[in-house]
Amino acid sequence: MTQDKRTIDAYTARVADYLKIPLPPEQLEARQAFADAVEAGGYVLDLGSGPGSDSAFLMRQGLKVRALDATPAFVEHARDNGVDAYLGTFDDVTEAKEYDGVYASFSLLHAPRSDFPRHLSAIHKALKSGGQLFLGMKLGTGEHRDDINRYYTYYTQPEIEEALTTAGFTIDRTVQGIGKGLAGSYDGFILVFAHA
Repeated sequence: MTQDKRTIDAYTARVADYLKIPLPPEQLEARQAFADAVEAGGYVLDLGSGPGSDSAFLMRQGLKVRALDATPAFVEHARDNGVDAYLGTFDDVTEAKEYDGVYASFSLLHAPRSDFPRHLSAIHKALKSGGQLFLGMKLGTGEHRDDINRYYTYYTQPEIEEALTTAGFTIDRTVQGIGKGLAGSYDGFILVFAHA
């Protein structure tokens, strides 16, 4: 979802590897919990959808899904597997009161820190009143690249909660865990459930 070329290139070169990464139990449970929280048949934006695995899962739960990602190879893979996927960035979230839910699983961490409040505000605007947000982020501090050259911004839990509250969200609950990602490192993460 970032326009950072090195991040997009890292994903483009590793689509098959990305698809093989098992989700930690906390993320599997969170994905199901998000699907359950959205009203039956609701319309969801999978923001930073990657190759569309989560979109496909949400579709199997009876939700209508629009997937958005900045990596052409991910969008192509998602489309090839029946997902309504589009090429775009976080700045392409311009709808108003369109979605019953927004699923942002480890995507907004690729945005520069200075853009985070603006993106959260756009998501809040795009959600219907009471619409559900799922946000997955890595925990930490600072901004840097990982071992495969992807750009990351890290946040503490209080920073994330403050940013969400400022954007108008009500936080329902959070879950923390540790998972192994595409670069092979084990990183702490936070999963946040909130509503507009």
